[in-house]
Amino acid sequence: MKVLVTGACGFIGWKVSELLTYKGYYVIGLDNLNAYYDVNLKIWRLEELKKIKKFKFYQCDIENFYSLEDIIKSEKPEGIINLAARAGVRYSTINPHVYITTNVIGTLNLLEIMKKYGIKKIVLASTSSLYAGKEVPYSECMPTETPISPYAASKKSAEMLLYTYNYLYGIEGIVLRYFTVYGPAGRPDMSYFRFIKQIDDGTPLILYGDGKQKRDFTFIDDIAIGTILAYEKPFNSFEIINLGNNKPVELLMVINIIEEYLGKKAKINYMPFHKADMFETYADIKKAKNLLNWEPKTDIKDGLKKCIEWYKENYALTSKLSLYEGDK
Repeated sequence: MKVLVTGACGFIGWKVSELLTYKGYYVIGLDNLNAYYDVNLKIWRLEELKKIKKFKFYQCDIENFYSLEDIIKSEKPEGIINLAARAGVRYSTINPHVYITTNVIGTLNLLEIMKKYGIKKIVLASTSSLYAGKEVPYSECMPTETPISPYAASKKSAEMLLYTYNYLYGIEGIVLRYFTVYGPAGRPDMSYFRFIKQIDDGTPLILYGDGKQKRDFTFIDDIAIGTILAYEKPFNSFEIINLGNNKPVELLMVINIIEEYLGKKAKINYMPFHKADMFETYADIKKAKNLLNWEPKTDIKDGLKKCIEWYKENYALTSKLSLYEGDK
């Protein structure tokens, strides 16, 4: 019942770690606490996790093979949930090297150590960005050999490594393609968080494109539950599974909902649509329903309400968070 969760202070890693301990697992959490986005939020999540007896933390980068090996050798986890990753489509076009070192080499390090110590199960976080240019809704059987951002390319590379290690060494590999995860304590560089803070502050928000692009916003609790179900399911093979809300909404609708809850109007600066972005994300989740008995429970209005409530309750933190993305 001991699980290694990488990226434990990240948005998804934090919630997955928390729910795992509630289910009786002992969680070994790893995170390098990098400054891609405001590290104060990662520290807040870490302090919340440290309140849980069945959680143990190591500050470690999965790019550091020997430190990673020492921890895994000492702790002897039964399986791994790899949520340590460089995220962000636009920033990956500015600094692509860090996406390769973390998302590809970091994944390879984990797989090599798993092979050495006989660990047979890993869940890997991947992304809906791989479906760019395909017709919606996106199903797992679609070809994904044409990524349009270094971020997506790095995730595809990690998926292929996992397939290879499943074939060669029998490591059970489950790839979860997440669709626009949002919720309380989410990344401050993501659109919904920026919208909340900028509308509340009365500062202009930047909107790339006309705002009619759609995202399949999926609430963090639903994502964490799906991730744990995938970890617990015996597959003995390689599988790719979408976890999405199956109900895409326009960004302008998200802004309107936030305006309603805050009682304030947004000031919008429209910017050109970024070439590496996607016009729509929309998950086909039949496979998740069939294999995991999973489907999302939280609609966008309830989810955004919970985000705003958390934002207000933690205003001493949220009011000071930087919305800047990229290594400092």
